[in-house]
Amino acid sequence: MFIINLTYTSDLALVDQFLDAHICFLNEYYATGVFQASGKKVPRTGGVIFATIESKKALQDIIAKDPFYKHNLARYEVIEFLPSKTSTTYDFLLD
Repeated sequence: MFIINLTYTSDLALVDQFLDAHICFLNEYYATGVFQASGKKVPRTGGVIFATIESKKALQDIIAKDPFYKHNLARYEVIEFLPSKTSTTYDFLLD
């Protein structure tokens, strides 16, 4: 499992111009089962995405398709972790 930590590097007005395209990107990878959860940071300095995928390389290939990435609007930190305990709702995340 991976946590993608996005930090905006541009003004929010510019980020907002690409928000609909970013949401379409998210929806595409929710539909494939790669993305499990996402949302805005508070305060709104970026966002967080939880992803399940076989490799960091495969995830980086997906990130490269994000409009925020393509337009250099955010910095991306990818953190890999192996869940060892979850609530029963999220048992599917256990390896």
